[in-house]
Amino acid sequence: MIAGRAPLFAQLVANTNNGFYGQDIISVRQFDRSKLSYIFDVAEEMRHMVQKIGSADLLRGRVLANLFYEPSTRTSSSFMAAMQRLGGAVIPINEVRYSSVTKGESLPDTVRTLECYADVIVLRHPEIGSAQIAADAASKPVINAGDGPGEHPTQALLDLFTIQEEMGRIDGLSVAMVGDLKYGRTVHSLTRLLTLFDVRLSFVSPEGLRMPPELLREVQSKGTPATEHEDVAEVIEQADVLYVTRVQRERFEDQDLYERVKGCYVINPQLLERAKDRMIVMHPLPRAGEISYDVDDDPRAAYFRQTENGMYIRMALLAAVLGRA
Repeated sequence: MIAGRAPLFAQLVANTNNGFYGQDIISVRQFDRSKLSYIFDVAEEMRHMVQKIGSADLLRGRVLANLFYEPSTRTSSSFMAAMQRLGGAVIPINEVRYSSVTKGESLPDTVRTLECYADVIVLRHPEIGSAQIAADAASKPVINAGDGPGEHPTQALLDLFTIQEEMGRIDGLSVAMVGDLKYGRTVHSLTRLLTLFDVRLSFVSPEGLRMPPELLREVQSKGTPATEHEDVAEVIEQADVLYVTRVQRERFEDQDLYERVKGCYVINPQLLERAKDRMIVMHPLPRAGEISYDVDDDPRAAYFRQTENGMYIRMALLAAVLGRA
């Protein structure tokens, strides 16, 4: 909580002038440092509220439609918990193959139907651009929970919030991203947010999984220093943040390539002996062998704290788009 400032949560009045009310959350490109600061302040208040009283009635009477075309544990559960902590209700749709979609219903028609029942729609879909298609069709707010290998804005927000919470700042940090940088939508969105700050970026990946060239050009156009590497040992000593991703088997058309690269990086205690005492290891989860379980007890392992932060960020976003933050 910011000293000398009345708690945001205590202001139990509708706020339709927060810059988010009624808005879709499709891309991190919608955010600047001012908007990030606002959402982070609200998320911090949400954390204090949950720790003190568990839940509130800020969104009582409001309904969230959780529409997931891809399997999800963390993101789906996080949004459901966020809505329920704020007193709202959830329509969970996690098995789309059993819905009208299997009868040939289009995404726009599905979204138009769900908004008849809900006040906000959270969408995960395997195709890039699907969230924008849904937003164009809907009159209610749509929040992108991942559109294929494209973007995952709420994950990037919780990642950046975690860096701020763990390190006390973002400016001046060295951030290394390791693993599947080609298909990893989390690193795409986080990279774009980090270019709003004074940071140094290191991209570590095997040859076939490098950061997309268009995103590298975007980073360069922002003047953000960035280097590419194939060996994590080249960056471990300088990193303030080590952001690790799994190799995403479901995105590969060439399964032989997947087999060649799936175990290319493993973060273990021996590697972390070379890292700073004051640094953090992050992962969007689930992990698939790229971080040893022996690392879990290291105080620098922040990935489960990162997961918890996701609920607070999503509580802040839901309250904001529904005019209650």
